[in-house]
Amino acid sequence: MSTYLLVHGAWHSGEVWKRVVPLLAAAGHRVYAPSLAGYGDKAHLLGPDVGLDTHVDDVVRLVMDEDLTEVVLVGHSYAGLVVSSAANQVPDRIARLVYLDAMVPAHGETAADVLPVTRAMIDGALASESGWRVPPMPELPPPHGLFGVTDPADTAWLRTLLSDLPVRCLQQPVRLDNVAVGTIPRTHIHCVADRPEGVVRRPVPATEQVWELPTGHDCMVTMPAELTGLLLELA
Repeated sequence: MSTYLLVHGAWHSGEVWKRVVPLLAAAGHRVYAPSLAGYGDKAHLLGPDVGLDTHVDDVVRLVMDEDLTEVVLVGHSYAGLVVSSAANQVPDRIARLVYLDAMVPAHGETAADVLPVTRAMIDGALASESGWRVPPMPELPPPHGLFGVTDPADTAWLRTLLSDLPVRCLQQPVRLDNVAVGTIPRTHIHCVADRPEGVVRRPVPATEQVWELPTGHDCMVTMPAELTGLLLELA
């Protein structure tokens, strides 16, 4: 039995994994798919003080409270930053890091460093009436859709999960200064059906595993069985 900890990306909630969790569990594995502070069952925590560090603490606290070990830690999109810093704090408990169409940072980098297109989001939030809210990415014409989801029913459901992102999530730097984190194996799963303009993926070192899924960004919605199949190969 393996332990999978699935961390959702910006604007989403843990509910986005609802099609993957039962498939992993049916294969005999333990699965956690929490909502980060400000989302899902923690929506009441959304506020300007929530940042990347808050979400890292969410993940580390869950690992420690549940005494999880040998964790396959999966970060989708923005959560690539979250799982990186979380693994930096508890490297001895992480068996593998999985970057699922995710930001892959170096030590000290922010979201804007990894994905420069987010700089416009930061500037927009700081200039807005709230001073801190980053609204979800808009739905685009096919083939882009809403985070790569184009089926009308799925798109309608996905909208119910989305909330604004506090700008501090994009401003706070990742910590990767624990030498032990460098020994954790890494797998990258790239969604390759389409890439919105301005979204550029960093090259992956030849020593790290790369898989591809022929679908859009929210592959846990559009290709849950295929994604689960890849994750099960890591068990």
